[in-house]
Amino acid sequence: MHASTRPFHGWRVVAGAFVVAVFGWGLGFYGPPVYLHAVTATRGWPVALVSAAITVHYLAGAALVAVLPRLYARWGLAAVTRVGTVALAVGLCGWAASEEPWQLFAATLLTGGGWVTLGAAAINAMVAPWFVRLRPKALSSAYNGASVGGIVFSPLWVLLIERFGFLTAAAAVGLAAIVVVGWLMVRIVAVTPDDLGQVPDGEIAAATAAGGVEAAALPGPMLWRDPAFRSLAAGMALGLFAQIGLLAHLFSLIAGPLEPGLAGVVAGLATVAAILGRTLFGWLMPAGADRRRWACASYAVQAAGVVVLLASGLEGPVAILLGVLLFGFGIGNATSLPPLIAQAEFRREDVARAVPMIVAVAQATYAFAPAAFGLVRGWSGPGAGAMLVLTLVVQALAVVAFLAGRRRG
Repeated sequence: MHASTRPFHGWRVVAGAFVVAVFGWGLGFYGPPVYLHAVTATRGWPVALVSAAITVHYLAGAALVAVLPRLYARWGLAAVTRVGTVALAVGLCGWAASEEPWQLFAATLLTGGGWVTLGAAAINAMVAPWFVRLRPKALSSAYNGASVGGIVFSPLWVLLIERFGFLTAAAAVGLAAIVVVGWLMVRIVAVTPDDLGQVPDGEIAAATAAGGVEAAALPGPMLWRDPAFRSLAAGMALGLFAQIGLLAHLFSLIAGPLEPGLAGVVAGLATVAAILGRTLFGWLMPAGADRRRWACASYAVQAAGVVVLLASGLEGPVAILLGVLLFGFGIGNATSLPPLIAQAEFRREDVARAVPMIVAVAQATYAFAPAAFGLVRGWSGPGAGAMLVLTLVVQALAVVAFLAGRRRG
């Protein structure tokens, strides 16, 4: 078996997936909080109503991501991603143009279903065929596009909406996404290793390992009966529930003691810490490492940040900054490590099904996190103590789930 003499295409796929993630998270994950403000300001609809639409957005995505493997098998990854991008763009215009609440909820079905074709499961599907040994490095690099999407699009959405209006901004950004992602799908992602005569990692040794780990096949519903799979899904869902629940309220919690301007800078630094944490874990994790333990270590760093915030009583800029940075360090790993755990524990054909399923479970769970944390915040009165304790408890449960599913023997 001989590898192609062409430069290894896999890293071009990683770069393309990075850009796809920038658009996916920038439009579908970090965008909705900005859309909420724009819709409530222009339509005068209750915040609770538009918040419910965001929950529907995430639930619609969870429903579609669960069937992505079947859609890929029928139509191909590139075609599904292109159609999903169009749906996302049309849905964004629907958010902006809605005159009645039912129109808004209809638009959320398009944005929710569309963004997951550019989300975590999709990025994994793009990168996985090209890497085995180097997959942690490749995936961490590609998933960093998610954090960059937040850094770029959160302020960009605000600027465009203020200057041009929500509908014009949505149309312009949606068109840009269609053009850029469409080009990447045709020119970069649609190419397979077989098309170029290349092997995973660009290494013959990696090609011999591409068949996957030695584990029992789990066809059909057997995947759901496997304790390792259930614990992986639970760990990812619990970790993201805690993370997104706290992040949804973080800015408002620290805006008082820090003032809004400085609070915005500190919240942005959490995203920078997420890039650093994901990159370090992806590039430093040894090939034979217990990836569940690494996931637990990431949550331990996050928990340390929560403890710092709790102990400080959200008083003092140094303590708040330290707590936010530690918490931010694990934000990216909550998304990137579970697919890597699946790669290490399941057969290759089962990984292709397992990753979308755990993402679907996680997304359906964290869709309710902002509301749940809001209820705790309202019940507990002034201060963030109850929410921070809830974060620690749920993170501890995530660690228990990851450790409980470790294969032994």
